[in-house]
Amino acid sequence: MRARHVFTLASIGLAFSLGGITSGQAAERIKIQFWNAMSGELGKTVQHVVDEFNASQTQYEVISVNKGTYPDTMMSAVAAFRAKNPPDIVQVFDVGTATMMSAKGAYVPVYELMAKEHIPFSTSQFIGGAASYYSNAQGKLVSMPFNSSAPVLFYNKDQLAKAGVQPPKTWQEMGEVGKKLMASGSKCGFTTGWPDWIQFEQFSLWNGIPYATQDNGFKSSKNVKLLLNEKPYVLHVADLVDWSKAGIFKYAGAASTNATPLFNSGECAMYMDSSSVLSSINAGAKFPFGIAPMPYDANLKTAPQNSAVGGASLWVMRGVPANHYPGVAKFLEFLGSAKTQAYWAKATGYIPVSNAGFALLKAEGYYEKNPGAMVAVSELTNKPPKPFTMGVRLGYLPQIRDNIRAELEDALAGKKTAQQAMDAVVNKGDKLLAQFGQTAGQ
Repeated sequence: MRARHVFTLASIGLAFSLGGITSGQAAERIKIQFWNAMSGELGKTVQHVVDEFNASQTQYEVISVNKGTYPDTMMSAVAAFRAKNPPDIVQVFDVGTATMMSAKGAYVPVYELMAKEHIPFSTSQFIGGAASYYSNAQGKLVSMPFNSSAPVLFYNKDQLAKAGVQPPKTWQEMGEVGKKLMASGSKCGFTTGWPDWIQFEQFSLWNGIPYATQDNGFKSSKNVKLLLNEKPYVLHVADLVDWSKAGIFKYAGAASTNATPLFNSGECAMYMDSSSVLSSINAGAKFPFGIAPMPYDANLKTAPQNSAVGGASLWVMRGVPANHYPGVAKFLEFLGSAKTQAYWAKATGYIPVSNAGFALLKAEGYYEKNPGAMVAVSELTNKPPKPFTMGVRLGYLPQIRDNIRAELEDALAGKKTAQQAMDAVVNKGDKLLAQFGQTAGQ
């Protein structure tokens, strides 16, 4: 019922804001349902973009509906599809990509939609890391890159200056920098948001080592095996455990909910998280801060390689009225435009997913004024991606992430060694991947 109220209120507010469009014309417009997981400040920014599109239209009206968390939104869309009442567009988080791709009858590939509607569209229009992650084996985009980010290292300039150190470029430097920060009075050297994503998935990509066989699932969904119990990962977990005991590292659980306050309060001097938390740090940190690239493992000759996008993409659902699809295509074209992407990146901290948006920001001098905003883009484009550094696209990835967090917590609590924890991750993960391979086809 609440969702229906949101539709009604949004529609009423829109009708008042449409200026030259009469209420009669607005009522006749075809309504495009856009289900998403954007709330808070991000939700307001999405609504602004939607309002801008709607104000340019006489035939279509996009209705933005927050459906809760990423998993909530995806499950709602699945249930609606099964009930033969899907939304026109649904936002699906990156870890749901493999599952969506395997459900071929549930969506309309974006490249097919745009070709049918005669809208110029190609993978090359999008920034490399975003384009490759959401493309099929033929390099064509099946979903529309939307909110995309990469992990970066935020640091408290005052605390690092007091300790006489620079942001660590390597994981080998992290321990030494952490010790000096603690010696100079910092309560915690660093923390991290999204540990499963940043400390394992992005760790693998940035260091140029595979996360799983079959090119991390890009080559095939069958016969995939995790490689997370190999030496680089085990040593990394062992370092996190040692640093946790020494107070250099503070574990803050899943997501960013508890990690961001540790940095904003000044408790932790450094903080690894998605570039998209920039708005939260801008709003909460009362000290000067900088943004640096993720540390890499200096013992690996393959590092640093490239990062890959996190976030979500937009999927066009099958089963909606045929006269909706032209409006869906127009909205996606609007989202990918230089103007929209430039606004979106500046307002949220996400990267601009289109090359045109990136070029516009450069032309405006945005990156000269905000060099930290360039860090995530530089990581994504540091080197051309290898087949296994385009991302991690595995079935049951949300469950694999849950396993990683649980085992990491056991290692941090001293219940398991780093090797035992990562062996357990692989044993449980390989069973899930075998199950997915049996049902996903390809």
